Amino acid sequence: MASLWVGHRGTVRDYPGFSPSVDAEVIRKAIRGIGTDEKTLIGILTERSHAQRQLIVKEYQAAYGKELKGDLKGDLSGHFEHLMVALVTPPAVFDAKQLKKSMKGTGTDEDALIEILTTRTSRQMKEISQAYYTVYKKSLGDDISSETSGDFQKALLTLADGRRDESLKVDEQLAKKDAQVLYNAGENRWGTDEDKFTEILCLRSFPQLKRTFDEYRSISQKDIEDSIKGEVSGHFEDLLLAIAHCARNTPAFLAERLHQALKGAGTDEFTLNRIMVSRSELDLLDIRAEFKKRCGYSLYSAIKSDTSGYYEMALLKLCGGDD
Repeated sequence: MASLWVGHRGTVRDYPGFSPSVDAEVIRKAIRGIGTDEKTLIGILTERSHAQRQLIVKEYQAAYGKELKGDLKGDLSGHFEHLMVALVTPPAVFDAKQLKKSMKGTGTDEDALIEILTTRTSRQMKEISQAYYTVYKKSLGDDISSETSGDFQKALLTLADGRRDESLKVDEQLAKKDAQVLYNAGENRWGTDEDKFTEILCLRSFPQLKRTFDEYRSISQKDIEDSIKGEVSGHFEDLLLAIAHCARNTPAFLAERLHQALKGAGTDEFTLNRIMVSRSELDLLDIRAEFKKRCGYSLYSAIKSDTSGYYEMALLKLCGGDD
């Protein structure tokens, strides 16, 4: 079901005249020679679509009896290795592994959990949950339950279930009703009814939420974001704000995440790799445009000034151009 992971606003598309056997052979030579030919690896892996890379992986295994991922891991290192391995990993498995990493070891990377669970569609989430179970023999929900708590946990579990409505049709009456429910659950009472916020923000489609937020503004004279900030706190607040941001403009939310990953001392490669790889066939062109609008400089130039070597070269190829 690669189609779930492909949109119209990506920077990477199917490579014309693609031959998995030719690519597999060229990659094998690039890895086996004296010293690795990184430029060749970058040239092939950043210019093939997810679906094509999976065919290369199959061909490589059949022809050489080896796992391409394992050979890349053995031959490369650091952030460049992580990026190349990410490119040959099926999208749902990649997301499953990112979720696992977010919850592994001491402390949980709540921002990564929030980012993945708010930006994936219901159908993608179903595939990710399956992949998670296949790889870890544990359900995603169980791990979320053991790593988080309270309203934050409840909302994450609702998102992980992949039950958000995907229809693009907006129901005006429902928007009015939901806006009133949100108002009554927060601004219009003593204390907050968090479950109502979770239910509406985690289950309604993004176009529906956008309309609901307009209605909410007419009722309360406030933006939903301001009410969320006033009514809830902590990671639960971060999650609801992320959903509101995504409902209004997902590429803008991800552009902001990239901005955070690339600014200041040190680069957050975990986030940078995830967004560049997972959005490269979906909406990276829109993310680039939002990044430029937000920062006044291009994503391309930010990557250039913040990374180096083959890692930089590969990221710039995925970025697909300067703005």
